[in-house]
Amino acid sequence: MSADDTASVRRSALIVIDVQESFRHMPFWSESDLSDFRAALLRLDAGCRQRGVPVVHIFHVGQAGPFAEASGYVRALDWLPGSPAACFFKHAHNAFSDTGLDLWLRRRCIDHLIVAGIRTEQCCETTTRVGCDMGYAIDFVSEATLTFPMTHPASGRIYSTEEIKAHSELVLAGRFARIVSVDDCLSGLGDDHA
Repeated sequence: MSADDTASVRRSALIVIDVQESFRHMPFWSESDLSDFRAALLRLDAGCRQRGVPVVHIFHVGQAGPFAEASGYVRALDWLPGSPAACFFKHAHNAFSDTGLDLWLRRRCIDHLIVAGIRTEQCCETTTRVGCDMGYAIDFVSEATLTFPMTHPASGRIYSTEEIKAHSELVLAGRFARIVSVDDCLSGLGDDHA
């Protein structure tokens, strides 16, 4: 069986990480990249659903602040399409630890994950690394991830979202994931996935 044949028999799921209202209430929230991210994620979501690829929502729950359940903000941003195939709540940076996601995927014979969401270098990247170590093939769709500028604690240098995304792509590519655009991801799924 060729690599192309192997890819065609993969069962995939789109994992949408932390696209939640909580972020809008954090001091670092910025909408400067939001429009492009939203457009890419909506295109990816729609394309996956059209191909019969299940969409899974992951939400982060923290101890306090906007990520605490009591805040009322641990819910999807209002533009994210509803009716996911499954929804899981996490307390760690990856979507697998103590969530039930792995069992849900394995029961459906899903071995290929498409990762998108917020934040690129944090929960999206960490989920990708853990998922790879667990044996999943992963497409990291960085254009369908969102992050925010960060300041280095020692030097004070501000890293742009472009620099942060480039770093995530650099350290994941070829080791933990395949870095793909929305179009490349969807074309790799074909038209009759289910």
